[in-house]
Amino acid sequence: MQKKKQHTGFVEVKGAREHNLKNIHLSIPRDAMVVFTGISGSGKSSLAFGTLYAEAQRRYLESVSPYARRLFHQLSVPQVEEITGLPPAVALQQQRGAATNRSTLGSVTTISNLLRMLYSRAGDYPKGQTILYAESFSPNTPEGACPRCHGLGRIYDVTEQSMVPDDSLSIRERAVAAWPTAWHGQNLRDILITLGYDVDTPWRDLPKKDREWILFTEEQPVVPVYAGFSHKEVKQAIKLKVAPSYKGTFTSARKHVLQTFANSQSAMLKKRAQQYMVASDCPVCNGRRLKKEALSITFQGYDIAEISSLPLEELHELLVAALGQPFQDEQQHQVVLRIGEDMVARLNVLLRLGLGYLSLDRSTPTLSPGELQRMRLATQVRANLFGVVYVLDEPSAGLHPSDTEALLETLDMLKAAGNSLFIVEHDLAVIRHADWIVDVGPFAGQLGGEILYSGKLDGLQKVEASLTKNYLQERSPVDSHQRLPKGWLRVKDITRNNLDRLAVDFPLGIFTAVTGISGSGKSSLVSQALVELVSAALGQELVSEKEESGAEWEEKPVRTESGVITAGMEKITRLIQVDQKAIGRTPRSNLATYTGLFDHVRKIFAATRLAKQRKYDAGYFSFNLPKGRCPNCQGEGFVMVELLFLPSVYTPCPVCHGSRYTGKTLEVTYLEKNIAQVLDMTVNEAAQFFKQEETVSRSLNVLIEVGLGYLRLGQPATELSGGEAQRIKLATELQRVGKGNTLYVLDEPTTGLHPFDVEKLMKQLHKLVDAGNTVIVVEHNMRVIAGADWVMEIGPGAGAKGGQLVVAGTPEQVSAHPESRTAPYLQKFVIH
Repeated sequence: MQKKKQHTGFVEVKGAREHNLKNIHLSIPRDAMVVFTGISGSGKSSLAFGTLYAEAQRRYLESVSPYARRLFHQLSVPQVEEITGLPPAVALQQQRGAATNRSTLGSVTTISNLLRMLYSRAGDYPKGQTILYAESFSPNTPEGACPRCHGLGRIYDVTEQSMVPDDSLSIRERAVAAWPTAWHGQNLRDILITLGYDVDTPWRDLPKKDREWILFTEEQPVVPVYAGFSHKEVKQAIKLKVAPSYKGTFTSARKHVLQTFANSQSAMLKKRAQQYMVASDCPVCNGRRLKKEALSITFQGYDIAEISSLPLEELHELLVAALGQPFQDEQQHQVVLRIGEDMVARLNVLLRLGLGYLSLDRSTPTLSPGELQRMRLATQVRANLFGVVYVLDEPSAGLHPSDTEALLETLDMLKAAGNSLFIVEHDLAVIRHADWIVDVGPFAGQLGGEILYSGKLDGLQKVEASLTKNYLQERSPVDSHQRLPKGWLRVKDITRNNLDRLAVDFPLGIFTAVTGISGSGKSSLVSQALVELVSAALGQELVSEKEESGAEWEEKPVRTESGVITAGMEKITRLIQVDQKAIGRTPRSNLATYTGLFDHVRKIFAATRLAKQRKYDAGYFSFNLPKGRCPNCQGEGFVMVELLFLPSVYTPCPVCHGSRYTGKTLEVTYLEKNIAQVLDMTVNEAAQFFKQEETVSRSLNVLIEVGLGYLRLGQPATELSGGEAQRIKLATELQRVGKGNTLYVLDEPTTGLHPFDVEKLMKQLHKLVDAGNTVIVVEHNMRVIAGADWVMEIGPGAGAKGGQLVVAGTPEQVSAHPESRTAPYLQKFVIH
């Protein structure tokens, strides 16, 4: 009987083989906080997400009708013999927000829905205004959206300056840059000659009337075109009734740009059109996205757009004050009580998770993966589910240790409500807080995938093979290098987000860690303002992630309003920002192609005897070129199968069986391996395989040194986490370390890293400093901060309560500072 009771309280896993898991058997308790630890790539996520969550989802979907099932993404069946005792699961993973600013914090947490009902039923209406329903307060509905900007708050148009960037050129010299570059552009210029416009005078000297007609007319005259003729010759040809080369239709530059942007199927043409368009606040709603009727209604003196832009902390205070006020109208009073109390309760959880500096109208593309996950976590706390497994992926990512304490309180609330928590985590505070530890390892990739330990925390110390156990002691002093600055990069008057005319000095030639609580302004200062100012001083052009994706068209851009570098630029010749943006947006981009490693590998294959006999050059070994790739799947390795009532599924290509190449290409081998087998190797395996090839070997060893030995060479970019993408970029940079004087800026490079891998990464960053460079990292990891030469703390609070320099000094000096929020946590790692 006892055994049966114990069994009902546990999830039993038998024979799990997903990814690198080695046929593992495991028992983990329900109604507990279970943390999965182990070095990066050991198999933690394969167990928590790839096996447990995937199986819980699959079981749920099995119970849904086939018709409804097609609405869900196709889920793979995890490789596992049996799982018993598994409750329904909810996954909260690290992921970027939706690429549209129509998705906001308010919409994801559903607080905006409540706010709209509050305005509809308890708002102060102007005299004579009819009652509006909740939909009329949403910019995403026809009832609420501003008719001019369709609820985006921004309008997009063209100006003379945007379409004619250089007005010293003539029309013949392509002054109208917005027109097409090839034949079509020539055609439009020839039409202007027929129409009698001067195409050889500089644009700025043309009459204003002519310039405006050419750029903005809606007319589309059809005229005869005589290629190469002057206007005089055209007139003569028409008079003599000479047959024209063809008849051409004129289109103004504005019409061409807007039509291309609206209708073109080509992403490249769309992007080209976009560069001639100018975004500005909508003149009708002033960027507030709603119809004037909705904006005329107020609550506590704010219209709904104004209240949505308040920091959550201020919104919370406002609602608490409203709940304590008397209302003359009883119906209004009841509405405020009912909706206001619910909103306050939801806001409480968000504030507890350290998100009080955000606002309801903050769009999800601008949130970090950590902020998004905590936001969804807050929504789950209010959902009051019971008996569910929450599977979380590093919920502490991006959190200062003081914020992690609040996170743990929230997780305890979910557990106390009768739920189970399965958490993949590297943060030692979270690991120490767990009821149960599952340590996966011992190493990454093929050298991992085993359960080293499953049990209560104190038993982990007895496990010889565990790398996690070495880092769990409360006090763990870290040697700091204590290098002296070789100069100072002095910056003043920085105004951006919550930074207001801030002046800071960054030391040069050493390792600096910038810290502070979540939302204090660290990234605004370092990853945005500093990077923008230094790149402008160097004449480097910055491409933002939004520009690459086109998302900035929906997002009101945040600019660094002011800021000036007053000293130190003479010691910086290059700026490298190593960020967490994806290294590619398609599966064709991978680690081997991004680092340039694959170019060398293809040359090695092209130099083999059989390749030379067949006259195969390096192009035959690229899956992006037609020469040697499989013609059936075009080098993708998989094909899409359309299913009538179910979602389409991807299966390995039946011709190349997923190898991506033709049979002939695969006949060429190097050391008895073909190109597809090489792409399937992990970095660790490839380093052994190519140890005789110096160039390839050097690249692979750098990847191993930054903790990426477990990744496959051909692993698609779409499968990589932000932290992995960042370390691939760092490895690519480390391969080409120059003569020094480079400024490296990294934003939370330890995201997703086990403390063992953090040590490896730190060695590489210190190597950059030893080579005469400057490294500045935005970081919450206390081991990194304690090992830095210089520490700067931004704060003291988040949002409007942050944005100031609290303290700057050595790790020892910061750990002793009475007003530092970091000091109490840093003291455990600093040698005094």
